[in-house]
Amino acid sequence: MHYTLKLTAINMKFSLEKSLEILESTPNVISAMLQNLSEDWTNHNEGGNTWTAKEVLAHLIICEETEWLTRTKIILSEAIEKKLTPIDLQAHFEIAEKNDLSFLLMKFRELRTKNTSELLSFNLQESDFAKTAMHPELGEVNLQHIISTWTTHDLSHIAQIARVIAKQYKDFIGGFRKYQRVLNQ
Repeated sequence: MHYTLKLTAINMKFSLEKSLEILESTPNVISAMLQNLSEDWTNHNEGGNTWTAKEVLAHLIICEETEWLTRTKIILSEAIEKKLTPIDLQAHFEIAEKNDLSFLLMKFRELRTKNTSELLSFNLQESDFAKTAMHPELGEVNLQHIISTWTTHDLSHIAQIARVIAKQYKDFIGGFRKYQRVLNQ
């Protein structure tokens, strides 16, 4: 007897609880990826103007300090004009340079724990996710956009860390390179 498995793509609906599954696990995932690696893995980039795994982690710290919860508070505020400020895409370089990896992992974990706890303390209602503010490039965005982007931002940077690390061996795998899709991104 032959069985055919039919898979159907089902798009998940937004929920804070689903987002928190990712947001709360990200520090553990990144720690598991990086904590026991030598600097040869974590302090090299993909060439050119790219980031190292350590710089990606420092960027996540900057985002925890200045972006996600800050933007959430602005959107939830009673202010008449709600304007979001752009993130400094250079600030993380100094943090990465001045701190060792173990400190950065600890700092990210602490900030993420604090921020997700504070996010939960807002006791958000369904109507809160439609509240808006003005983004400097995108125009009007709502809280659902911010939390969904926070979640996908984590996943994007986890993938980036894996790609940066994988590319350290790109010249050593010979013909197998054609099977390693991560190296061709």
